[in-house]
Amino acid sequence: MDLTQRQKADLLARGFSRRAFGRFASLLAAGGALPFYNEPALAQLSNVGPIPAGAVKINANENPLGPCPEAADAIQSFVKKGGRYSYDETAKFVAAIAAQENLKPSYVLPYAGSSDPLHRVVMAYTSPTRSFVAADPGYEAGFAAAAFVGAKTCKVPLTATYAHDVRAMAAVDPNAGVLYVCNPNNPTGTLTPRAELEWLLENKPKGSVVLLDEAYIHFTDAPMCSDLVAADKDLILLRTFSKLYGMAGLRAGAAFGRPDLLARIKGYAAGALPVTGMVGATASLGVKDLVAERRKNLQAVREDVFAFLRENNIGFVPGETNCFMLDAKRPAAEFIRAMQAENVYVGRVWPVWPTYSRISVGTSEEMARFKAAVEKVMS
Repeated sequence: MDLTQRQKADLLARGFSRRAFGRFASLLAAGGALPFYNEPALAQLSNVGPIPAGAVKINANENPLGPCPEAADAIQSFVKKGGRYSYDETAKFVAAIAAQENLKPSYVLPYAGSSDPLHRVVMAYTSPTRSFVAADPGYEAGFAAAAFVGAKTCKVPLTATYAHDVRAMAAVDPNAGVLYVCNPNNPTGTLTPRAELEWLLENKPKGSVVLLDEAYIHFTDAPMCSDLVAADKDLILLRTFSKLYGMAGLRAGAAFGRPDLLARIKGYAAGALPVTGMVGATASLGVKDLVAERRKNLQAVREDVFAFLRENNIGFVPGETNCFMLDAKRPAAEFIRAMQAENVYVGRVWPVWPTYSRISVGTSEEMARFKAAVEKVMS
């Protein structure tokens, strides 16, 4: 696949050499098969290999409830039509989510989840002369995309309250291309106040974009930021149906942004979206009180676990989503192996916090088994 003159001019303007043209042409021809967005790459994150039947799997921030009944029924009824691309179902999804977010449809790009557009934004807005800035600990996916395009990466520690240090992020590199904020943060589950996000948008380096990942926002009572997209800020906002909506394996999500910002990432995508994900997401959006009910149930289970940890003097970061960080007081890799011996699979370690493991919140039954295993392993 040949690059257009416009694409070549964009690459040169972003500091790429002409030698990079062939690499990007191959990438565009590959469509969704990004070299850092494949099974081996994902295996380094939450894919730990075969997990025994009957084990407690709380390592990947999944929702064990799965899709709501309305979404499951819509998906099942559409399976027999899976031989068609059914682009109109994607259009229905875009219209439905745009209406819910009070956005024009032109401000919405649909995707199979939100990790895909995350990678593509980093590729479109960073380069050898424009860096990628993110929190540490934070979701790691953007660093792989930045490394692929040869962009410098800047890791900024969280504040004492586990929020993004937006002032440090704005100051770390005057030539930043993307400032990535996962809010609530993965892995800590903690929130950065809305006022801080607004400050970052007004004080970020010139020419950069803020990439705001709201994958976990539905689990909290915090205000969403789609209104800042509608206000035409230099912001690309990510949403997914993988978490509260329970569709991690079905793949549906979207990127919100000004049309001119989204135009930069359109060139890095190809192919039809999974129609099962599209119809399931559209059906989910139409279910009244789904978000509120699932949020309430999750919060009850999470707070019960937190009470147990406090009673047993086990250190943790009190996240506000479906995950939190537990301090094992020893190398977390040892804790993870000990928990697996109890048939409980917990989450991975972030190098900056070597004694912490990320714990996903499962069902009340799963968390009862988690508590029993923790008591044994931490005694």
